[in-house]
Amino acid sequence: MSHIPELLRKSRTIAVVGLSSKRYRPSYGVTEYMQSNGYRIIPVNPFETEILGEKAYKDLEAIPGRVDIVDIFRRSEFVPEIVDAAIRIGARAIWMQEGVIHEAAAAKARAAGLEVVMDRCILKEHRRMPVSSNS
Repeated sequence: MSHIPELLRKSRTIAVVGLSSKRYRPSYGVTEYMQSNGYRIIPVNPFETEILGEKAYKDLEAIPGRVDIVDIFRRSEFVPEIVDAAIRIGARAIWMQEGVIHEAAAAKARAAGLEVVMDRCILKEHRRMPVSSNS
């Protein structure tokens, strides 16, 4: 997965599908970490209005502007519809968190030109990145 550091370096906006406002949920802690490291976070959850100080959207298509990474905190069976929406909005990459695996959706995303990371934690991968001297 040598492309992960490059993906994280060139991305600025992360739409987090399934982000919860509950502090004890993994999605909250991971997203809070990414936000504190300079990423613009866009919560995607139809049951929330605001999370971590950012307006929440009901779905990916409701987001105005560009999304670099679609980070998925939903069960694997929901991945295909999220991938389809990510393709429609022109996202650059799909990121499936640990335990989220869907080979067919990953293949469809790759065929549409998106980068795909599957079954990996974005926080852990970010922490593994070498610190660059120009940051």
